[in-house]
Amino acid sequence: MRYDSGMDTKPPATPKTLQEAIRYFSDPDTCLAFMVSLRWPDGNVKCPICGSEGARFLANQRRWECRDKHPRRQFSIKVGTIFEDSPLSLETWLPAVWLITNAKNGISSYEIHRGLAVTQKTAWFMLHRIRLAMRSGTFNKLMGDVEADETFVGGKAKFMHPHKRAAKITGTGGMGKTAVMGLLERHGPDKTSRVRVKVIPTTKKKLLQAEVRANVEPARTSTPTRSRRTRASRPITSTK
Repeated sequence: MRYDSGMDTKPPATPKTLQEAIRYFSDPDTCLAFMVSLRWPDGNVKCPICGSEGARFLANQRRWECRDKHPRRQFSIKVGTIFEDSPLSLETWLPAVWLITNAKNGISSYEIHRGLAVTQKTAWFMLHRIRLAMRSGTFNKLMGDVEADETFVGGKAKFMHPHKRAAKITGTGGMGKTAVMGLLERHGPDKTSRVRVKVIPTTKKKLLQAEVRANVEPARTSTPTRSRRTRASRPITSTK
């Protein structure tokens, strides 16, 4: 079903200055229409849970309801995106996106904190989420069959000079190497696979779970790629 909220769904030209951006994104309906134009350019809203196009718009809630019978039938524009698990509204998120994408020399969390009147901790969280979307080229999380795995990257000890080997190799296994985590979405909605890779400080379960939840749409399955179950996939075969 095509999106219809009783207003013009084609948003006007994007703002050119911060003042214009704050004014432009101050209206919830404008933010909604802007996100719909990016996520579903043809206007056919798809349920992020089952992929069905049979969703009706609930104008009084600014949400959609899937016509198919399944859990979590109602969903907002934030579901399945980097904004989903955040209590912040799009009126706060979208000006931050404008700020970060238009800062040619980069921007700090303190600048976002001062410019949008949010705490520095909130600004730091927003900054990292938006940078993640900029790297992957989309605000959407991974969906469908998603595999999670971690490994250690580094040169083999036998190829190192003795004095470097003595300095770097101080133990067995991953000691002296860099931990890297990867997420693989096999044959997504557009029939292509996507990979996200990130250097992580540790392979502890708590951190791996947080990375999976930040990058994978809830109610999906996280599958280990090795014969043994990874720390990331062990407790979260299905989040809901």
